[in-house]
Amino acid sequence: MQGSAPPLHLVRFGVFEVDLRAGELRKSGLKVRVQEKPFQVLEMLLEHPGEIVTREELQKKLWPENTFVDFDHSMNTAVTKLREALGDTADNPRFVETLARRGYRFIAPVVGAGLVPAQIGRPQGAPLRRRWIIAAGTLVAIVVVFLALNVAGLRERLLTAVGARPTAALPKIESIAVLPLENLSHDPEQEYFADGMTDELITNLGKIRALRVISRTTAMHFKGSQKTLPEIARELKVDAVVEGSVLRSGNRVRITANLLQAATDRHLWAESYERDLRDTLALQSDVAQAIAHEIQVKLTPQEQTRLASARPVNPEAYQAYLKGRYYWNRWPDGLERSVEYFQEAIKQDPRYAPAYAGLALCYSTVGFFQPPKEVYPKLRAAAMRAVELDGTLAEAHAAIGYTKLYFDWDWEGAERAWRRALELNPNSVEALRLSSEDLVYTGQFNEGLAQARRARDLDPLNRFVSGSLGYLYMRSRHYDEAITHYRMVLELDPTFSVARDHLAYAYTLKGMHEEALAEYKKFAGPHDPLEELAFLYSQMGRGDDARRVADNLRRLSRQKYIDPYRIAIAYASLGDKDRTFAWLEKAYQDRSPWMAQLKVEAFFDPLRSDPRFKALLRRMNFPQ
Repeated sequence: MQGSAPPLHLVRFGVFEVDLRAGELRKSGLKVRVQEKPFQVLEMLLEHPGEIVTREELQKKLWPENTFVDFDHSMNTAVTKLREALGDTADNPRFVETLARRGYRFIAPVVGAGLVPAQIGRPQGAPLRRRWIIAAGTLVAIVVVFLALNVAGLRERLLTAVGARPTAALPKIESIAVLPLENLSHDPEQEYFADGMTDELITNLGKIRALRVISRTTAMHFKGSQKTLPEIARELKVDAVVEGSVLRSGNRVRITANLLQAATDRHLWAESYERDLRDTLALQSDVAQAIAHEIQVKLTPQEQTRLASARPVNPEAYQAYLKGRYYWNRWPDGLERSVEYFQEAIKQDPRYAPAYAGLALCYSTVGFFQPPKEVYPKLRAAAMRAVELDGTLAEAHAAIGYTKLYFDWDWEGAERAWRRALELNPNSVEALRLSSEDLVYTGQFNEGLAQARRARDLDPLNRFVSGSLGYLYMRSRHYDEAITHYRMVLELDPTFSVARDHLAYAYTLKGMHEEALAEYKKFAGPHDPLEELAFLYSQMGRGDDARRVADNLRRLSRQKYIDPYRIAIAYASLGDKDRTFAWLEKAYQDRSPWMAQLKVEAFFDPLRSDPRFKALLRRMNFPQ
């Protein structure tokens, strides 16, 4: 469904709005100061969008014969000031194009064009209206002939006959980035809503297999960025960019979206959509479908159905869900609040599937740091309920995959889940991460690393996605690649403790002991990697230090929860096989999610010939 038409005195293009009655230019709802003559030039151009307005026409209207000015200088000054107000340039125009020695043309898509002459009440309105009527009649006649005859080559001859200018071919668009939608309310408390709208639009576009869609976390890095769109596009390696704004007033939501060709900053499409908050999902679906249509991407019947199947939502549940997503994306600090908001969304609407999926993904993370037997039932229940309520949610199937991989050790079930998630959303970074981990942990290293690189390419500025790729390099025994990768990550973010830990881990496995020790000394994370330090000390010949660390880790486990898998690593470094297997058995009984990595865990290499290790792999149903 098309967005609401603008009031008759308003004309919109991009993030701009022209109020012809008030004589005002506004950008994203804020008034832009523009002098009288530049505004009059804009007004004339908007009366004829896409057409040449000659310098003679401008002179006759704005500088009559009895006006004594240097016309050329005044005209050039007025157009320059107009471009400054619009943030436009003559060399790379987005709005006002110069045609040398002839005049100017307004080239951006316009909402409300054709209504201008009829609404400003000027003497020339009547003839202009007549011209529009004649033009409309001509267009109808052409369409009738096209439909009736459909003769090869007729379209081109007719276009030539009526003097129509052929449209330039649209460059092929196979990748796109949605930049953070601007919060027009300027209320900081509504940032979560604007971010949530951005997230929803990215998710909808991500369902289109023919498009590569940059993920939300990376897109958010450009919130408030001063970089130009071509610069952002080059950095993200995309063909097109969507930018726009969102305004919420009570239970009404308006989204304005603009599609731009990335390399040239050329406007391809712009539209505004306004709905009730209950119909926000349908609004998002309309925007995604309109963009797909404009870039001429082919949708499969299944994709068309998914994009068109948006249902009304409970406003209170939806707002709580968006807050849950907002804090989920601030992991780990926001994890607890994320859980609370997802639970609140479920309380408001017990049948709202996305809230269950979000809650399940939170629990999939919590399970690595809290007793799995406490967390796993909550994760499983939330994931199963999400799929039961809406089997088309990629996030829900990814959550099911996490339960199968990390807690059930159901490798075939995990593969079915991530394959289904990627069918529903080929651009789902969560599903790609799940698939990459499943493949690597079962020994399919090349396939797993390929999936991890795909996830990284979709979300290149997400440090956790990047960290996951480095981790899988290590699990695949590509230590040099892991070291190079983590050095790069830490150059971008020296505070990322996970990367620091994993770099030290890679140094240790590579035999670069002094470098590893130096990194461990810099570590400042919430969970000291004592088991890795014990292994390093053992490799350095510092057996007493290794035993001291292992015993300290065991004592700490009496005071707080420490995954028994970690303690097993510490004793494996000492060559104490009996204690190692005792702690691995406890990890097995506890359903430790770390056990999913047992088959490729380098710390346990000395145990692989032991019948107890082989038996444990069989009990976990690892593929042979």
